[in-house]
Amino acid sequence: MSSTASYLPVSNKAPFLWHGGDYNPEQWPHEVWQEDFRLMQQAGITVATVGVFSWVSLQPAEHIFTFDWLDEILDGLHAHGIKAILATPSAAQPQWMSQAYPQMLRSDERGQRNPHGGRVNYCPNSAEYRYFSGNMARALAERYQNHPALILWHISNEYAGQCLCETCASKFRVWLQAKYGSLDELNHRWWTPFWSHTYTDWSQIMPPLKGGETLTHGLNVDYFRFMTESALGCYRNERDMIRAITPDIPITTNLMGAYKPLDYRRFAKEMDVIAWDCYPKATHAAGEIALMHDTMRSLKDGQPFLLMEQTPSSQNWAWVNALKRPGVLRLWSYLAVAHGADSVLYFQWRRGRGGCEKLHGAVIEHAGRSDTRVFREVSQLGAELQKLGDAIIGARVEAKVGVVFDWDNWHALDDAIGPVREKHYYQTITQHYLPFYRQNITVDIVFADSDLSRYDIIVAPMLYMVKAEFAKHIEAFVANGGTLVATCFSGIVDETDLAFENGYPGPLAAILGIWVEEFDALFEGQTNRIVMQDGSGAFSCGHLADILHLETETAEVLATYGEDFYAGMPVVTKNRYGKGQAYYIGTQPEAAFLDTFYGKILTGHGLKSPFPPVDGVEFSLRHKDDRALIFVLNHNAQATTVDLGPQTFRDLLTDATLTGPVQLEAYGVCILVEQR
Repeated sequence: MSSTASYLPVSNKAPFLWHGGDYNPEQWPHEVWQEDFRLMQQAGITVATVGVFSWVSLQPAEHIFTFDWLDEILDGLHAHGIKAILATPSAAQPQWMSQAYPQMLRSDERGQRNPHGGRVNYCPNSAEYRYFSGNMARALAERYQNHPALILWHISNEYAGQCLCETCASKFRVWLQAKYGSLDELNHRWWTPFWSHTYTDWSQIMPPLKGGETLTHGLNVDYFRFMTESALGCYRNERDMIRAITPDIPITTNLMGAYKPLDYRRFAKEMDVIAWDCYPKATHAAGEIALMHDTMRSLKDGQPFLLMEQTPSSQNWAWVNALKRPGVLRLWSYLAVAHGADSVLYFQWRRGRGGCEKLHGAVIEHAGRSDTRVFREVSQLGAELQKLGDAIIGARVEAKVGVVFDWDNWHALDDAIGPVREKHYYQTITQHYLPFYRQNITVDIVFADSDLSRYDIIVAPMLYMVKAEFAKHIEAFVANGGTLVATCFSGIVDETDLAFENGYPGPLAAILGIWVEEFDALFEGQTNRIVMQDGSGAFSCGHLADILHLETETAEVLATYGEDFYAGMPVVTKNRYGKGQAYYIGTQPEAAFLDTFYGKILTGHGLKSPFPPVDGVEFSLRHKDDRALIFVLNHNAQATTVDLGPQTFRDLLTDATLTGPVQLEAYGVCILVEQR
């Protein structure tokens, strides 16, 4: 795809921003369905996701299938102009299946089989589970392959967790043999002579069971990788059944943001479009939600994603589940669109009367009424999305800054015993993302296999695990003129969690021009100071403190520690390498330092938002064809004035012509295009 082209719509049957969400008609009597269709039309719902947890309703016994009710639902949606995302129901197998095939059930951290219950309670390596889930996927595809409402397949729901049963143990051994070839190589890569843990037969290798082998960190990170591959095997099994029958209908599953147990970058390679469920905590600020959206967009290297779920009002699973204030649903929906979403979908359409989600928010509450605040807000948003038509669909998000995120690194880092128990990896990524967000600078999240050449600046927070190929990519990036920023506790181990023989920061040493002698751990509330060499001031820092030295003549000290026995030693350094430069921040600094530090780097690269920062107001850009779409989002609970400058814009939401100072209402939104 050229840098100026837009992406194609997810489905050419629905070339607009999708609006809708999860619909569970099997939970409701037949007479409710027609009322649902009527209310969906009233609310501007254009897409409904059906079948997510419908397995027993579709297959009440092993050899009995009951599709008639789903026929009626899909026909009813189509008759009312509503498209369908059709899910396979494999996230929750029926009771009869678990009873007849108990070996299908997942095992817990001690290897004990779980009883039937909950969801995602199957062993992902169970041959029986894969047979039944694949058979259901094929049956659905055969029945609905030509249904005019169908625009997308949704495989299962929120793959999660891990299984530690004997089936998984056996498959894990096969996976390890393919990966390492020999026990000698595995023993070397896992450093098993430690505590006499050397394996002398493949059969001795077990998953990291509680009370068993959990301190061989190479095993732990490999089991995480294996579990990702196991879940992917389930996804591929269903996907391939469906694709053979409906090759032209895209296929996805729904992800959960920065979900640690599964490597979503690996999932992304198997998905036609990224879809994810956005449920921020009450403590999350707008910038943290934006980071989640940017991560999802970046999983497929910039391709727009689907916001598959969000609550229209409140969640129900947190300790405190506050309502979204009036206007926040609309604001956060456009926040997703601004960062690359081509849909606004909810969980759920109608609030269920029983079960653990009966108090989870919905468009239609238990009263069944349409004269509610939430229904009005959803309807307003639906009307706006219909008015936008195809103006935004497929628009690109362009970034010159990339922040590195790696699931393998996350697992290895959290496994490391010392120097502090809580490493706060994702929080550290967030800390280094927010200075760009506050300056209205677009950021991509990059991964170990990403193309770095499109970026001017790469930030690699706490890159404890440095993979050999990624080290080569980083070296080429800097040598060719890029700017790298690395931070404390980086370059410690390789991809199998072996510490580098040449010390820290391992293969990054030559690029950064430093070597790290020790790292100090600071207690909660304990701080040191970053003292700038140019006399521009001092900043607080804490958590970790690398004690480091310059190693090359091209390296220089930008700041030193202000206190403790290493006062006066380097804490922030810069090294010239090839045509580029590499910075190292040897501690975790306060936000004010990062704002100043990254501000200077952005200036050096000539990167600047066309709109000056305004507290609580976000300017985000998407690009379609030859024009920019400017999202102005007021995250403040009060009206706020922004200055658009001398240009004249048209607001796509209101058709108003805007220029100069403009007042945004509390939680207000504008989507601007420059008038020609």
